[in-house]
Amino acid sequence: MRKIISFMHISLDGFVAGPNGEMNWIKVDEEIFDHVGERVSETDTALYGRVTYEMMQNYWPTAGDEPGASKHDIKHSKWYNKAHKLVLSKTMEDTGLTNTKIISDNLLDRINEIKHGSGSDILVFGSPTATHSLIQQNLIDGYWLFVNPIILGQGIPLFTDIKDQIKLKLLSTRQFTSGVTELNYTVDRQ
Repeated sequence: MRKIISFMHISLDGFVAGPNGEMNWIKVDEEIFDHVGERVSETDTALYGRVTYEMMQNYWPTAGDEPGASKHDIKHSKWYNKAHKLVLSKTMEDTGLTNTKIISDNLLDRINEIKHGSGSDILVFGSPTATHSLIQQNLIDGYWLFVNPIILGQGIPLFTDIKDQIKLKLLSTRQFTSGVTELNYTVDRQ
């Protein structure tokens, strides 16, 4: 069965964005891009909330074709254009979108159906609102977190309105020279 893995940059105090969605505090560099690129290349499906999908759709389809595009932009643009995209949205229409499926209702049933289908694990890229919905339905199977060395004090939290404990098992960690620490967890369903 396919797993849904939440991929997030997070502050030390648990925020995934500032109060107005700011992400300028996130540290990324070639070391992180190369590491993330390896794992992303192993998946064929991305899941986004509407806002993140629109942001990605405005950049990635042509990012690799731009003059002076970085190695990362070229590689991720190619991956993005081939990847299956799932978008959680109650307002988007599911018409004329390439490799994209809109999920607007019956989240639990629709996602479980996809998880039982063929393909690789599904990465949730950012998308805090979509992640909150998936957490509420107990649909997240793992967390791939990049803890940035900053305390924001306020913002959009990764975890909110949690009804029951979520037990995790640490799979791996990695420290990057930028001070970012990767934490890779699986949800312990025992």
